[in-house]
Amino acid sequence: MSCVYVSMRKLFHRSSISMLHNIRVVLVETSHTGNMGSVARAMKTMGLTHLCLVNPLVKPDSQAISLAAGASDIIGGANLVDTLDEAISGCHLVIGTSARSRSLPWPMLDARACGVKTVEEGQRAPVALVFGRERVGLTNEELQKCHYHVAIPANPDYSSLNLAMAVQIIAYEIRMAFLQTQPVENTHDVHHEPALYPRVDDLEHFYQHMEQMMLRSGFIREANPGQVMSKLRRLYTRARPERDELNILRGMLASFEENQ
Repeated sequence: MSCVYVSMRKLFHRSSISMLHNIRVVLVETSHTGNMGSVARAMKTMGLTHLCLVNPLVKPDSQAISLAAGASDIIGGANLVDTLDEAISGCHLVIGTSARSRSLPWPMLDARACGVKTVEEGQRAPVALVFGRERVGLTNEELQKCHYHVAIPANPDYSSLNLAMAVQIIAYEIRMAFLQTQPVENTHDVHHEPALYPRVDDLEHFYQHMEQMMLRSGFIREANPGQVMSKLRRLYTRARPERDELNILRGMLASFEENQ
């Protein structure tokens, strides 16, 4: 791998981390500290680090740290603000989570499109993903501050997603979209030998050898070996052993033969 390629990868890695840091997860008036911790964990598993808490009804506590399960740094670094306006200040794109509503028609995204758009715009400017209160979500006034709404198409008969689940789904889609932006590993410097397969006559010798061993051991009867051998041929044809693997099988048969 060339020094130039390594340097480019390091530069891209730094810019990618910066892009992910541009993504803010905003929780509005969260009422349970355990949810804060679970959200932090969901974020960190997908590489997101910027958590913003808008007027939380309770401040992060030991339960939040406990449920963060290793993501306590996300909780410790969370930005606490009084209003949604403060949380989304400076953002060029704001996406609010909402059930699809006919009373408030708004540009809608599904979770996958949300991930793609977040990553695209996060490369240039801050993006906020806004999640509402556990029981009632975001108000219409708050939703109107968003450029898009994102809805998760859950089972209509049971669409009960808790806050951390919703964050995890959106964060996962962001992660998948982010991975699509990663450069393809340079494999030209890695030498891979192509698989070498045995000749058909070598396979035939193997089948004959195996049949002789099974006849000698009494596993199959000489009067009617065909059915078992046909199934074994099908098995090895499906597996398509490489030349070295066939040599191992032939060696194994030879060892059995010597010890009979």
